[in-house]
Amino acid sequence: MNWDQSRAMLQRSRQSLAGGVSSPFRAKAPVPLFFDDGKGAHLWDVDGNQYIDYQLAWGPMILGYSHPAMVAALKQQVEKPLSYGAQHPLEFTVAEKIQQMVPCAERVAFTSSGSETVQLAHRLVRACTRRPKILKFEGHYHGWMDGALHSYKPQENETGPLEAPSSVSGSRGQVANAADNVVVSPWNNLELLSRILQAHPNEIAGIFLEPVLCNSGCLMPEPGYLEGVQSLAREHGCLLVFDEVITGFRIHTGGAQKHFGITPDLATFGKAVGGGVPLSVVAGKAELMEQMFTGGVVFGGTFNGNPFSLAGANVCLDELSRDDGAALRHANRMGERLMDGIRSLAAQHGVALQVTGFGTAFYLHFTTLPELRDYRDTLKDNRDLLQRFLLAALGEGVILVPDGRVYVSAVHTEQDIAATLERLGRAFAKL
Repeated sequence: MNWDQSRAMLQRSRQSLAGGVSSPFRAKAPVPLFFDDGKGAHLWDVDGNQYIDYQLAWGPMILGYSHPAMVAALKQQVEKPLSYGAQHPLEFTVAEKIQQMVPCAERVAFTSSGSETVQLAHRLVRACTRRPKILKFEGHYHGWMDGALHSYKPQENETGPLEAPSSVSGSRGQVANAADNVVVSPWNNLELLSRILQAHPNEIAGIFLEPVLCNSGCLMPEPGYLEGVQSLAREHGCLLVFDEVITGFRIHTGGAQKHFGITPDLATFGKAVGGGVPLSVVAGKAELMEQMFTGGVVFGGTFNGNPFSLAGANVCLDELSRDDGAALRHANRMGERLMDGIRSLAAQHGVALQVTGFGTAFYLHFTTLPELRDYRDTLKDNRDLLQRFLLAALGEGVILVPDGRVYVSAVHTEQDIAATLERLGRAFAKL
């Protein structure tokens, strides 16, 4: 395909598709139009250029592209009914695997997207506690639905006082009263969380959080923070919900809850759980989950638990858990090596940079701050310099997530990491 043809195809995509890379939640760095070819950690665009990919479809491709076991399982499944409208054996098989891996998973429910899992979790905690409000943290993302999309990416002049952050809607078209049942707290500050909970006695049904703040900078919880949040939740009669759509089956085969040793009441999963097929999961304590059968909580969806998605998840979970999680440990080692290498390159080129997160999901902050603790710290990042770096990296054949995130898969090799650092060295030089 020549340049005129590829440009015409890109123009058609802009005319016919809404959302995608033009979503307002995504940075403006250009993303190439990809051909239908990819293998391992590599992609090819419509002009035949090859890239080492760290976008991984915004996280799901934990096994990379065209993994042989995934391909074989999905080819076999596609010859069977793609949906039954009834239960089928793969539902039990995958649910039981998740139960074996995830500490909180006494019961499991399947959905098609992460936003749906949060909607269900909201409903479950409200029904159980008979309380109306959800507490969430600044910068944490829990999907795009009206009741969840608050204070995800507020501007500095919108955030309000640190001790009582404003609940800022994230989209035009959201109903204003959706914010009435959302309480916002700063991340990594137990003292302020305690005060905010005290200011809303008997109102907070659940505390929702990303155990690692992946969506706004990959900021780790400070030592003892998650334990403190759990303690405050119990003290105030709230339920604790981990949004593990990113950390699940990525930081550890048992999720962040296994990694940090904190078992929430409920957890939501997505992205890596299916290895690229559309699948998300709500997992939690039996008494909460069974409200869908005995407690009047309504939950539905035509494509929930469809056989094609579960066939992919069945293989993905097998690959990740084999040999006591060897594939995921490898992925995190490769990521840690890449993190260290990028820090070294930045220092060599005199670029002020913080690299935060963990091996398979981390973030590049072009900032002079010595450390970043919460969302408001990320507002000091030099976004223009980030975009210049992302464009330079793309020109060198390295794809990073357009907001500065980096995802590493189980199929990135030592050779991939070495080649990436060589290419990123040239990108730093261009700054």
